[in-house]
Amino acid sequence: MRYTIHKEAAVPAYLQLYRQIRDDITNEIYPCGSKLPSKRLVADETGLSTVTVEHAYSLLCDEGYAQARQRCGYFVAFRPDDGFAVASGREAGRPPAAFSVCHAGTASEFPFSVLTKTMRRVMSEYAEAILDRSPNAGCLPLREAIRQYLARSRGIRAETAQIVIGSGAEYLYGLIVELMGRERVYAIESPSYQKIEQVYRAGEVRCEMLPLGQDGIESRALWASQATVLHITPYRSFPSGVTASASKRHEYLRWAAKNRRYLVEDDYESEFSVSRKPEETLFSYTDDDNVIYMNTFSQTVSPSLRAGYMVLPAHLVSVFEQKLGFYSCTVPTYIQLVLAELIVGGDFERHINRVRRRKRRELRP
Repeated sequence: MRYTIHKEAAVPAYLQLYRQIRDDITNEIYPCGSKLPSKRLVADETGLSTVTVEHAYSLLCDEGYAQARQRCGYFVAFRPDDGFAVASGREAGRPPAAFSVCHAGTASEFPFSVLTKTMRRVMSEYAEAILDRSPNAGCLPLREAIRQYLARSRGIRAETAQIVIGSGAEYLYGLIVELMGRERVYAIESPSYQKIEQVYRAGEVRCEMLPLGQDGIESRALWASQATVLHITPYRSFPSGVTASASKRHEYLRWAAKNRRYLVEDDYESEFSVSRKPEETLFSYTDDDNVIYMNTFSQTVSPSLRAGYMVLPAHLVSVFEQKLGFYSCTVPTYIQLVLAELIVGGDFERHINRVRRRKRRELRP
């Protein structure tokens, strides 16, 4: 055990420890079923408090990498080959009866006074510049603000050139079809947000429906699929409410690593997770440069703004510019500048943290 904690780093000590242990688990240094080092031993080795170590272990348990056993310690629950078991015999395409149902299109809780104040400030500071035409991929202030936000809060390291702004998820789905090509086979979760399938069908591409199990797409259907592009919503997939387990997320990455496949990671609503840290993204975890990450401001600010973004794999940036670089940005410059100001000024993240704290309080017995 050689865990190194840099106390001067911006990343909290418990997150540094969590990531190192998580990597040891996924690399099978600690195989499934094995016992993790005791909290006291880790604390002695790293110079951390047992409370900090316990916080890291709790995160591992929250995400399915480990499980706590009373008076016994912590044991590895992650299997690298999880997801290859035979799927259940229920009818394909129908979610288990125990699935919860979540609802899309709920009203935004973003403080209206903050939004209007920011709008006035943008109009005052930018003046007639708010009437300027946006660059095709989006205004640089917003793309740079998103880049920095994703790096500090979601672990996504990307260049500004990889970020493309568009008017909501449906528009971005269409761009993905144009970018990846109509000769490919696309696969989506079943059930899934209806407009995902509608956009792919409208794009005249072959679309496979892969049934969801309790922790994500059923493995038998995934590995039997002929798709080379898999569209997933790992966190609270709508309308099933299913969140992919840690093992399932790694299975998606293994699937994508074969035969030049791609994942479209639709990160709907994950910022409001009640976990003590933001949900882990597939984009941040892979080095294969084959995940397109996408999100919108519909839940976090307001659906009426019609603004979203996607982060392209680095090697697809030039392809996008060649094939689709002529497309005009569909989000008004003014709205982009308002969103940039909300992110840079901290109001965006303060709102997210406020909602997450409230949800955690509501879950307490």
